[in-house]
Amino acid sequence: MKSFRLATMLAAGLLLAPGHPFAQELSGPQVVRTLGRLQGGAPAIDLALLMEEAAASAGKGVAALPDWQKLSKLSQLIVEIDFENDSIAIEPKSYRTVGMIADALHHPNLRRYKFLVVGHTSSTGDAKHNLDLSQKRANAITEALSTTFAIAPDRLFAIGGGEEWLVDPSNPQAADNRRVQLVNLGLVK
Repeated sequence: MKSFRLATMLAAGLLLAPGHPFAQELSGPQVVRTLGRLQGGAPAIDLALLMEEAAASAGKGVAALPDWQKLSKLSQLIVEIDFENDSIAIEPKSYRTVGMIADALHHPNLRRYKFLVVGHTSSTGDAKHNLDLSQKRANAITEALSTTFAIAPDRLFAIGGGEEWLVDPSNPQAADNRRVQLVNLGLVK
């Protein structure tokens, strides 16, 4: 019985894992279920402090910092959104994914929550450049969600994690690290 539960949990984890062939094929209901799982109230997150810590830690990582650890405890989803190389231009094939995210954020179960969009990069290139690029990409996603897909801008916040908060720390240069992460920050006040 334990091995069946473990296999089921592992399969569910792989479905949401970056680099999995089905990661781009997540459905709207899966996004709603994943982002809607809140264990009690969300801790207060100071975005300005997170940005300062990321800038001060360029090339060193932020995963061990207490404020960044708070994020890892929140309901979140990592999605593959492709950008043109070294650019903030969202690849046309990724607009379907951005649209699916928008549909989920319009769902009644998520409409009352605010979300953090975290941009990630791999460790290829200069750490400061990667941090700036990831912030610009997170901004591009929030801009697309709020303008093209009419998500209220007061529900969206953007931050670049660059290579400082890797999706796959065991392989820092992997393409899997070039992702966008959505984190449920709790109720809109």
